[in-house]
Parts: sequence; C-alpha cells; structure tokens
Amino acid sequence: MEKSQIAGLHINQFSLKDFLLSKSMILPYILLALGLWGLCDVYSQRYFLSAINAHDMAINPQSKEVLNGLKEVIWGEGGEVKREAPWTLYIVNYMYMVYSGSGIIFLVALAELLNIDIIKKTAAGFMTLGLAMIFGGLFTIAVDLNILHMHWMFLSPHFTAGMWLMLPLYIIYIPFVMFEIYLLITDRYDIAKKLAVPILLLSIVVDIIEYYIQARLFYMNTARHLWTTYPMLTVYFIVSSFVASSGLMMLYSMITYKDSLKEKLSDLLDYLVGVALYSMVILGAYEATAYLFIDKAWGGVMLFGEFKFYFFAYIIAAVGIPFVILFRRTHSIFWITVASIFIICGTYLGRIMFVYGGNAFPMSDSFGTGFQKYGEYEPIKDYIFFLPHYSEILIILGSIGVVMIVYKTIEALFSISKLNNH
Repeated sequence: MEKSQIAGLHINQFSLKDFLLSKSMILPYILLALGLWGLCDVYSQRYFLSAINAHDMAINPQSKEVLNGLKEVIWGEGGEVKREAPWTLYIVNYMYMVYSGSGIIFLVALAELLNIDIIKKTAAGFMTLGLAMIFGGLFTIAVDLNILHMHWMFLSPHFTAGMWLMLPLYIIYIPFVMFEIYLLITDRYDIAKKLAVPILLLSIVVDIIEYYIQARLFYMNTARHLWTTYPMLTVYFIVSSFVASSGLMMLYSMITYKDSLKEKLSDLLDYLVGVALYSMVILGAYEATAYLFIDKAWGGVMLFGEFKFYFFAYIIAAVGIPFVILFRRTHSIFWITVASIFIICGTYLGRIMFVYGGNAFPMSDSFGTGFQKYGEYEPIKDYIFFLPHYSEILIILGSIGVVMIVYKTIEALFSISKLNNH
C-alpha cells in the first residue's frame, strides 16, 4: 500500500469508497443505525410529545401521544428517563466505556514504564482501542446530557457543576492520548525516545486525576449514600476498570495479534492473565469489605434485598468463574476467550449494580407526602428500580458502533495494529 508522510507519520493511501463499502463496516453500520434509531426516539419523546388534554382523550384515546401524556400526568413517567431514577443505562455505559478505555491506556503506560517488551510492540493498538472506547462513552453521555441544550452550559455556566469538572478533563485527556499514540507510530525516533518517560509518567498522573474527578462526581451526589459512603471510590474505579480492561485486552489480542505474534501470543496473554488475576483478587477483597462502610439501608438492598441476585451474579461472573479458569494459566484460546467474555459481561453488570443501586433506595426523607412518593396517584415505594427503555438499549448498541468506526478509521490510516519495535 502506498503511503504519504506528514510530521513523521506514515499515512496509508486508500480508497475511501472501498473502505466505507467494505464488508468489515457492515456490523458498525448496523449498530450505528440502531443507535440513531434510539436517538431519534429519545428526542421525539423529549421534545415532540403533545400536551395531554380532555379533548385529546375523547377524540383519540388509543394514540401513542395520548398514552404517553397520561403516563406523565398520572405516574410521573415521561419517555426514557424517570424523575426518580435519572441515572440509568446511559451512565452505566458511559462509566464502562470511559473507565475501561482509560484503564487500557493506564495499563499500557505502566507496562511501558516497566519495559515489558511484548506490550511495547502492541501498545499503539491497545491505546487506540482505549481511545475509541472513550469516544463511545462520550457518545452515550452526550445523549444523557441533553445535547440540544448544551449551549446553555456556556451561556450561563455553573462552574461547581459536574460537567465543568468533566469538560476540562477531556479537553486535556483526549489530545494527550492522541499524542501518546503519535509517539508510538512516528518515525521520529529521537523525539519519541526523549519524550517517552516524561509522557508516560504524565499519562499515569492524568489517568489517576481522571479517576479522581469521576469519583468526585459521584461523591457530590449526597442524596445517594451508596456512592457517598463507598470507601476510596477512586481506588474502586481504578481496580474495577483494570479487571474490565484486562478482559477486553485479552479478547482484542486474540482477535488482532493471533497471526502476527504467533508463538509470542502466549507471552502477551500470560502478562494479561497475570494482570487480570491480581486485579480480580484486589476487586474481590474490596467488594468483601466495602459493604462494611456503606449506608446500611443501601447495603441491605444490595446484599439481602431485591438486588442480591444481580450482586452475586456480578461477583461470580466478573471474579469467580474467570479466576478459576485463568488461575490454571491455560494457553487455550478457547478458555481464555470464555474467561474474557465472563469478565466483560460481569464487570458491565457491576457497573449496572453501582448506578442502579444508587437509585434503589429512596433518596431523602422530605417533608409532606413522603420521600417514596413522586406523584399524586403513585403508590408509596421503599424500593425503586426501572428496566431501561428500549431507546436506551439501542443507543448503547450505537455506542459500540462508534467504537468500531473510530478504531477502524485510525487502523485504516495508520495500521496501528501492526507490531511496533519502538
């Protein structure tokens, strides 16, 4: 393939038409189309549902608009977001993708500082995967943050709001990661070698700051004691993201490097399996002790109440089963794939537990009709849980499409999955 060179980067010259119409893009297009379908449905419900009145009910009582209007009036339910459960699947997916993507970047930076050769050869591919996941997470959160009104954030800024913690973070973090990838694939070796160590150290510092800010956002939500009483929330986010990231990195390695690494693939998998095992031990120890500190009302719901099945399913899937498989130090591609899938699904369930668990118990003891009651005709509740609206699920699928398109575009331009000898 012919290449052009800009700023030390070798850029592949390829047919854009062939790339966009290639078979490998079919799945990303399908996922993105589902996401756009969900996006259209969300915004139609947020902005275009008609107001309900007696005339509407008499003329067309079975219409979708009338039924949605009645739900809003009587039960306080409107569209995909419920007033008593505002942090739902959007936040789950944002957390999973951004934290896991950052975890991949964090682990690669640590491995490079430790001079682990097999990671240095594959660092560009891993970091690009991490960056693509961050974009997928930001796509999800943009829907939750109501992007049609985003300009008010700048016209009437509230600098103590969580968004003003996130915005500077990503304005710095994303270009920083891009510069790291540039150093990995540039042919300006002298510059790359001079900047390698300070950039890697800065990368780790920036990653820790990112996890701290994210933990701070949850800790600021004082009504939800599940989050505010979690001990060392930053550490929890880092360790749980390491578990998720190791599963993603193992699966990615077997898909991407099976042919190019050949016998060296076992060295890469050995390292990633070791990271996964240590991370799972720490995560298991954390979960075993954290609930000694969590608000008792929330702890009861999570461990002994309606959430107990999901909590123990998360522990078994994210830690128990993969630990047993990987502890054997097997080199079987099949069993490592099985363990990776359990880790990915289990850690995603863990994020669901964390976010939905924060809404599970009534938030505060307010004056009047009671903290469990949100509408005149709504029954009093001591436990709150809503299954996600289908449009939320479609948007999550769309975010996977975003990840795939970002990764495939960078791969087509720079061949980042090729082994690098920097």
